[in-house]
Amino acid sequence: MEQELYWRLGVFITILAVIALWETFQPRRPWRLSRMTRWTNHILLSAFNTMVVRIIIPLTAAAYALTLELEGIGLLNWLGLPVWISIVVAVLILDLAIYVQHVWFHKLEFFWRFHRMHHTDLDFDVTTGVRFHPIEIVISMLIKFAVISLLGPPAIAVIVFEILLNATSMFNHGNVRIPVPVDRILRLFLVTPDMHRVHHSEIRNETDSNFGFNLPWWDRIFGTYRDQPQEGHLGMSIGLSIFRSDQELRLDRLISQPFRKPQPEQ
Repeated sequence: MEQELYWRLGVFITILAVIALWETFQPRRPWRLSRMTRWTNHILLSAFNTMVVRIIIPLTAAAYALTLELEGIGLLNWLGLPVWISIVVAVLILDLAIYVQHVWFHKLEFFWRFHRMHHTDLDFDVTTGVRFHPIEIVISMLIKFAVISLLGPPAIAVIVFEILLNATSMFNHGNVRIPVPVDRILRLFLVTPDMHRVHHSEIRNETDSNFGFNLPWWDRIFGTYRDQPQEGHLGMSIGLSIFRSDQELRLDRLISQPFRKPQPEQ
């Protein structure tokens, strides 16, 4: 627990650097907007989100899970399964919970108002993986705490899950070129950039598909899987038909976006 922050920060910086270099030398698509401007505002947004969450919810998810573990609260604490089984079950259920939450954030108007800021990015690269509204992050944390309360996962399982989720979010948003045969194999076990890019299409029925962040199985099980974008990965339009001005890249515009009237593309 004392090293949680260092592990998470270390993995974040490492994955960010690796994917950034990969997409620099082997990009899947050309960028539409300035990388420097997007990156600056997205990293500032990520730092702002971290500060907001720490102020509003000072207890980390792993620390909360440890408290429940010590008190014997939650389903997995009651079942008394071997630790490794509890860890595997907890990671799977937490990942399913994130999938369900993601569907809610698309289907329920109140949630969508905040989540759509993630989708108004007109490019798709590693920093899109940290482009989330602070209110969405807070809501997501509260949902995660509710799931942890019911599940009672080992604290180590929560740490593993959050590291995996953070790393895979950056990976599957990467603007990286992966050979099609390799992608076909990878997406049997992991959400790949080509699989998740479909989710960032401007076409709504494509936006409402491929909700998985880490494991790809939930989309196949619940019928939300879409193999490829209808316009192809190079021809597809990324983003939404609203908030497409270059001005929307600014940090203040990103944070205020849910509270402003949508501006359709002219």
